[in-house]
Amino acid sequence: MSSKKTDVISASEIGQYMYCACAWQLHRMGYTPQSAFLEPGKQMHSELGDRLDGFERKMRCSRWYALVGIVLLCVALCLFLVEVVL
Repeated sequence: MSSKKTDVISASEIGQYMYCACAWQLHRMGYTPQSAFLEPGKQMHSELGDRLDGFERKMRCSRWYALVGIVLLCVALCLFLVEVVL
């Protein structure tokens, strides 16, 4: 069974696809980027990635705060029930 180079997708190509599917497709079709907008586009992609990373960090932090809040609520409820029973 023979496969053409275009039929095989490498791990790095998957990363390129995840970064920008349109650029990946154009590259696979043989187009090379030649535009004055290329560098500003790369900068915009980078800034967006940084913003998304910050958002993910904030989400992880908020999950921890929610977990701590739930644990404290459970402790307070247990103390209240112990006081009511005694």
